[in-house]
Amino acid sequence: MKSSLDDIALFVQVVKHGNLASAARHAGLPAATVTRRLQKLEHALGVKLLHRSARKCVLTQDGDAYFDAYAELVERFEAARQQFSEESQKLEGKLKVLAPVNISHGILGPMWIAFTREYPKIELELHLSNHPMDMIETQADLAIRIGRQDDSSLYQRRLGQIENVLVASEGYIAHHGMPQTPADLSEHDLIGLSMRPKWHLHHETNGQTFTLYPRCRAQVNDPLMVKYFVRDSQGIALAPITEVKEELAGGQLIRILPEWGGEVRDMFLLWPGGKLLSQRVKCLRDYIYQYVQQHF
Repeated sequence: MKSSLDDIALFVQVVKHGNLASAARHAGLPAATVTRRLQKLEHALGVKLLHRSARKCVLTQDGDAYFDAYAELVERFEAARQQFSEESQKLEGKLKVLAPVNISHGILGPMWIAFTREYPKIELELHLSNHPMDMIETQADLAIRIGRQDDSSLYQRRLGQIENVLVASEGYIAHHGMPQTPADLSEHDLIGLSMRPKWHLHHETNGQTFTLYPRCRAQVNDPLMVKYFVRDSQGIALAPITEVKEELAGGQLIRILPEWGGEVRDMFLLWPGGKLLSQRVKCLRDYIYQYVQQHF
C-alpha cells in the first residue's frame, strides 16, 4: 500500500503542532479524520509513528526517523504549492489562445485589442489559423472553434451561432436585378467558397429548403476574399454573417432573399480537461463569452 503525500504532510503537521486537535484545526479537518489518516499511513508503512493521547502525540523511534526524512520535503512542497496558488490568482503572465483567422480579423478583432488594453500584465499569445491546431501539442490555454469537436479530453462551451446569409452590393443588384426565389440564383454571377460546393438554404418561417450547386464566376478558400469580390459588385455570395455584419450595417452590402438563410454553425470555446485554470485563463474565458453574447 502506497503512502500519499497528503497523509505524510498531515503527519508532519501533527508532529509540529504536538497534538491531533491543533493539527486538525490547522488542516480544517475533523480530529477523527486526522486519526484515521494517520492510522492508514502507519498501516501502509507497517510501523507505529506516534504514541497518541488526548493531550499530546509523541514520536516513536520509527516516527522520529520518518519525520526527519520527510519534514523538509513537505515544507518545500507546501511552499511551492502556496507559490503556485498565488501565481494562479494573479491576472498576469502568458496566455496562449488558438482562434480562426477570419473572425479574429473581423468581429472578434476589437475584443482582442480591448482585452490586452484592459489587462496589460497578461501576455496574450494569439495563434490564428483556419486549420485547427492541437491544443495539447501547442500547450494552448484556450481555443475558439467553429463546430463541436469530437475530443473528450476538452471542455467545450457553446458561445453562439454563426449564420450564413446571401449578400450582394446595391451596384450589382442595380445592374443585374434582384432574385425573387432561390432558383433565380442560378441566373446570377455567384462568388463561392471552395470548401462549400453546394449551398443548403432554408426558409426562416415555413421550413422550406433549397439546395443549389453554384456555378461560380470566382471561387476562393477565404471568406474575407469572398467579401471583397462581393463589395466590388462582382456577384452574390453566401457568407458568414460575422464577415459581412459591418458592411450590412453600413450599407455597402444588402441581404438577398432575406427570408432565406444558409447553414447555421455553432461556435465553441475550448480548454483542456483535467487542468486547473488560472485566474487569467478564467478571466479571458469569461471575457470572450460576454463579448460574443453582446455582439453576435
